[in-house]
Amino acid sequence: MTEAPPAPHPRGTRRLAVAADVAADAQELIAGIVAAPWGQVSPSVYETGRLVTLAPWLTGHGRRIAFLLDAQRPDGGWGPPDDGYALVPTLSATEALLAVLGDGTVPAGAGLDGAAIAAAAGRGLRFLGRLLPGPLDLPDMPAIELISPALIIRLNRWLEAAREHPCAGSEGWPAGGLPLPAGMGDTKLTLVRELLLSGADVPQKLLHALEIAGDAACGLPRIRPESTGTIGASPAATAAWLGDRTPADPSNPARWHLETVSAQHGGPVPVGFPLTVFERAWVMSWLVRAGVPVTAPPELVLSLTAPLGPHGTPAADGLPADADTTSGALYALALLGAPHRPDPLWEYENDTHFSTWRGEDGSSITTNTHVLEAFGQYLAQAGEDLADPGSVRRYAATVAKVAGWLRGQQGPDGAWTDRWHASPYYATSCCAIALDRFDGERSADAVARARRWVLETQRPDGSWGRWQGTAEETAYAVQLLLLTGGGPDGKRDGQRDGQRDEEIVRAATRGRGILEGYLQRAGDARMDPPLWHDKDLYHPTAIVRAGVLAALHLIRTGWPNSLK
Repeated sequence: MTEAPPAPHPRGTRRLAVAADVAADAQELIAGIVAAPWGQVSPSVYETGRLVTLAPWLTGHGRRIAFLLDAQRPDGGWGPPDDGYALVPTLSATEALLAVLGDGTVPAGAGLDGAAIAAAAGRGLRFLGRLLPGPLDLPDMPAIELISPALIIRLNRWLEAAREHPCAGSEGWPAGGLPLPAGMGDTKLTLVRELLLSGADVPQKLLHALEIAGDAACGLPRIRPESTGTIGASPAATAAWLGDRTPADPSNPARWHLETVSAQHGGPVPVGFPLTVFERAWVMSWLVRAGVPVTAPPELVLSLTAPLGPHGTPAADGLPADADTTSGALYALALLGAPHRPDPLWEYENDTHFSTWRGEDGSSITTNTHVLEAFGQYLAQAGEDLADPGSVRRYAATVAKVAGWLRGQQGPDGAWTDRWHASPYYATSCCAIALDRFDGERSADAVARARRWVLETQRPDGSWGRWQGTAEETAYAVQLLLLTGGGPDGKRDGQRDGQRDEEIVRAATRGRGILEGYLQRAGDARMDPPLWHDKDLYHPTAIVRAGVLAALHLIRTGWPNSLK
């Protein structure tokens, strides 16, 4: 006997309408990433500072200087309110402003005042003079051990020149030069520069920070631009390879790469660009995982499939293949109904976990989370169709291995932290959702502790965040709460985890206003600070927007049931 359909909820029409709004916004976001294949990323203080020094001939020089002046904090530093994260952007911006003063490259008619530039440089130097001698907890960011000494060496040259030919406003600048951070030397920097000058082949990953080579980077014959014109997927590396004089050849692809990137933000530039595959994989997987009803254009699916090779895929041209991007692409393709075998990831396997790059010594929580998703989702969709049972067993064993390693990395408070993001909410959300989905009962306790940590760290205004409440971190927290726990009643195989449904619903609902506010004011860097790790912190606009839309969809469509 067929059951009668349930009576419509009195607010059902409104719920469908708001869900449709999110779906429409998400489809518009997808159209945007197809139309802008290089990606959508916030400008970077570090990278913009390097272009001020290395490419004063490039269009937008005055606007880059103005960007640095506007971004300085009241205490003289640049970057987030954390001394470790402030080091690299402050070194870059301060050196760039001194270069402008020393080389006389203040553009005429740009409304820039030399005295204001000198004053900002002085504030930066005094900040560094206070920062560097003391103990400094440095974040694990790409090439920080090369970038920091390279910039300190350049700054000390400017300080020496200022003593011989005093600049306006130089009073109070550090005497005797700036020291290297405790425990950091310049030996590795010297070795890298010697390697580049020797003409030997260098690891592709090193090209992302080619600017640390100084004058040795200019015109290195073994290095050629990618099809997009980039060197190392970095404006700074590309500028270092070109040198500080306008290229004589107007058809030079590296020159036009920089002109194109500079035009994105009217002068300032992002730290890593392009990021095509990385952006598309994350946007699609987050939207589809949350159940947002979107359609992926065939060219987008192709753009995730075509780069896959025996070593996987890089985030974009100019970078080496890596396990993180490869896993993200494989997971997105599986969710989109185009699963590919995850075999390229074997290239990155170690005894206990997976590395981000082949031969890497370090480890990443979120890289391994995405490896878990790639194998787990492929098994969930294609495992039964595999003719080779040995592959099924190996994939399943990999899921168990990676999940076990991730559980062992969880902090005593229930959170995880990672080398690719400043916020523990990103790593914790990634881990908890993947463990809950693909490791079930074995990881139930770890997931429950992560949920408890999220509930206990919500801010009074309903947001979550490391330094301040942000929509990005709030989206991660909401997704964790609503996508884990075995269902809206907190049950898995009849076992409650001790967390009341109402508590989770209430916490998620309190974050709703933060998420909706983001969609209305997206682009306000004061409210949406960069949190992702590269040479500098950055904000991948499309990726973050996808996370916010996914979280809103979960809330607005009435999941869990008590939200209806």
